[in-house]
Amino acid sequence: MPVSLDPFRRRPIRFLLKQLSIPAFALLTRLEINGEENLPHQGPLLVVGNHFSFVDPVAFVRFAPWPIEFVGGAATPHAPLWTRVIPFLWGYHKLYRGTGSRNALRAAEATLNNGGILAIFPEAGSWASVLRPARPGTAFLATRTGARLLPVGLDGCTDVFPSLFRGRRARVTINIGKPFGPFSTTGSGRRHRQELDEIGHEIMRQIAELIPPEKRGHYSSDPGIREAARGAEIYPWADKIEGQVKGGIR
Repeated sequence: MPVSLDPFRRRPIRFLLKQLSIPAFALLTRLEINGEENLPHQGPLLVVGNHFSFVDPVAFVRFAPWPIEFVGGAATPHAPLWTRVIPFLWGYHKLYRGTGSRNALRAAEATLNNGGILAIFPEAGSWASVLRPARPGTAFLATRTGARLLPVGLDGCTDVFPSLFRGRRARVTINIGKPFGPFSTTGSGRRHRQELDEIGHEIMRQIAELIPPEKRGHYSSDPGIREAARGAEIYPWADKIEGQVKGGIR
């Protein structure tokens, strides 16, 4: 059965965290948000973005005008220990990499089927600073629910704390694109996976248009940038398993 995060019980702490994100970004960064006119008034909606920094989910909280649920990795090896309290307090559907995370995907699907808004980072981790191919989970949710997708490009989040150590505020830009989709698939087995992968590429191409050209990695039109990104697509959890959850989509 899907795991419920009981959003009504979490509403007060989420409201507080949302309010705190506004002065926090004002104090710590030079924030620019573009494309707010593209924000839909309601769901169902999948909010997707590039994932280069552990600050990225907080940036989503900062610009989102509606209640938002998250899907994310159960382990956050690239985030400092003190930053992990925020996702703990907010609550999110935990994906156990290498297992398929059937329970988390079912809970995420239920959020969308109920008209909710769900945020997910299709690359499934922040181990690189250029765009990589999407893992199949985002496309799976999009095709299962028929939800449209809202692409978001984040730039500068990796500079927030290094800049502070130098006594500066980092320039952080949040570019919100136009909703696209919905998507569907018709195949099964290997053909189904191929369709999901192609949808994943389209999702990443939409995100690529919203970040600086030099960070588009595998989705750059520049052969030199694509070549420089070679190796970044290697999924660190391809031969690892987090937790003991079984089943689901690979």
